[in-house]
Amino acid sequence: MTQATIYHNPRCSKSRETFKLLEARGVQVNEVRYLETPPSRPELKQLCEMLNLKPLQIIRTKETLFKELGLSTQDDRDDEAWLSILAEHPQLIERPIVVIGKRAAIGRPPENILALLQ
Repeated sequence: MTQATIYHNPRCSKSRETFKLLEARGVQVNEVRYLETPPSRPELKQLCEMLNLKPLQIIRTKETLFKELGLSTQDDRDDEAWLSILAEHPQLIERPIVVIGKRAAIGRPPENILALLQ
């Protein structure tokens, strides 16, 4: 049986849809509610590597908190600085992130994760 880890917020409709999509495909899902159990900096770095994305690319830039913190996509910050921001403010992490094996995908739209099942 395929096993997946989903980093998500169950209050988010895309997270719920992605979770249901995995279950409907018979995937055993390990749920990580990242607002309650935030990933560490090393975990975030590993997720970015698996996604083949920079930390800035997994930040919810339209989130009110992003603006409240005075952040901008034009900020002169390196990847380590963005990882620290994500670790300190997990509500800025794009959701949901699904990991199967050594691959990951962001479930926006939920169908994005189907490539992980092939």
